Amino acid sequence: MIELQNVSKSYARGRVKAVDDLSLRVERGEIFGFIGPNGAGKTTTIKMITGILLPDAGSISIGGADMLAEPVRAKKMIGYVPDSHDVFDRLKGIEYLNFIGDVYGVRADERAALIEKYLTMFDIKDAAGELIRSYSHGMKQKLALTGALIHKPPLWILDEPLTGLDPKSALALKEEMRAHCREGNTVFFSTHILEVAERLCDRIGIIYQGRLAAVGTMESLRSGGGSDATLEQIFFELTE
Repeated sequence: MIELQNVSKSYARGRVKAVDDLSLRVERGEIFGFIGPNGAGKTTTIKMITGILLPDAGSISIGGADMLAEPVRAKKMIGYVPDSHDVFDRLKGIEYLNFIGDVYGVRADERAALIEKYLTMFDIKDAAGELIRSYSHGMKQKLALTGALIHKPPLWILDEPLTGLDPKSALALKEEMRAHCREGNTVFFSTHILEVAERLCDRIGIIYQGRLAAVGTMESLRSGGGSDATLEQIFFELTE
């Protein structure tokens, strides 16, 4: 579903290499966790996968569509939630969701059903008619998640999606992620909550200093150490 081949990205006129010759393949039907220390290149990688940033070198394809050659086709397959919670504060919640539905051409009946589903799931239905600028941090996160999912994209790309969510909403989102992948779709998400990644993900990639330090199932990640090693222990061994 996602394929990166020898992708690199630098800042400060090439002096700072954020992502360095990264190659990665994420399959359909899997939840893929992407973890690393702050500044390791996680968000830069995610922004390149979603087409927000262009790589300096290498190629990225989504569902067989090259992000550079067919950006619209590739982006239509993606539901993206950034870590910044950037939404239109002067719109009401329902206006924002209808705007997103219009952008992706979601039919009115299907849109209404999905908006109802997610607003109820995340317990913000009563706030849908209020201006977004009145929302709390957590409410904005829930609205951003709803907006990313209402066009039923096959690929969810979620950058720190659990930040700001109450326990009930976090559990609901994790269950939705599992259900999404059971239908043959894909979830790619970053998180600092290593226990969640360990329990939830089919495979995990650890990025450090712009390069993949390790990638695989928990079983394969443990192969270099103890059979009962936690993801936290593996993470610190690879990134210290």
